[in-house]
Amino acid sequence: MNGNNKFKTTDLVYIAICAVMLAVCSWISIPTAVPFTMQTFGVFCVLLLLGGKRGTLAIVVFLLLGAIGLPVFAGFSGGMGSILGSTGGYLLGFIFIGLIYWITEALLLRTQGSPASKTAAKISALGVGLAVCYAFGTAWFMTVYAKQTGPIGLGTALGWCVLPFIIPDLVKLAIAVPVSARLSKAIKLQ
Repeated sequence: MNGNNKFKTTDLVYIAICAVMLAVCSWISIPTAVPFTMQTFGVFCVLLLLGGKRGTLAIVVFLLLGAIGLPVFAGFSGGMGSILGSTGGYLLGFIFIGLIYWITEALLLRTQGSPASKTAAKISALGVGLAVCYAFGTAWFMTVYAKQTGPIGLGTALGWCVLPFIIPDLVKLAIAVPVSARLSKAIKLQ
């Protein structure tokens, strides 16, 4: 980006392309006992490719596209019902992953360290962001579920919404790191 923090056309194009990539990743569903999508993989890749600022904006664009009704979420769903529903907090939690990554990236610019230590810090930021996403999404789920059906215990909510996804999400993070590094070299992101 240029020095006065304005977006160039290429920045807007990268943000738009990555918002579409998030939608495509949302549509990819892996059938297991508890089916999961590649949404978090997309979030990790977008942030690693574009950086915190542009990556977070791509996540916001993706969520706004879904909010206006485009079928960009899992199962080709969209609309405010998807966001305001019981699992909508996990979608909104993607913003927290982006913000934590963005802040970490900004702090790393002020420090001197090896590229390996900076990469480790960025991966850790994605892990912390995922944990915050889980926490926010679970609180949201428990609140909405209680209004719709009745109170639910934290253990039950975690068992339904978090525990089955921890290992797959960590695997997706582990795959996103080399994939985004390879893509970054291939497309020469600025």
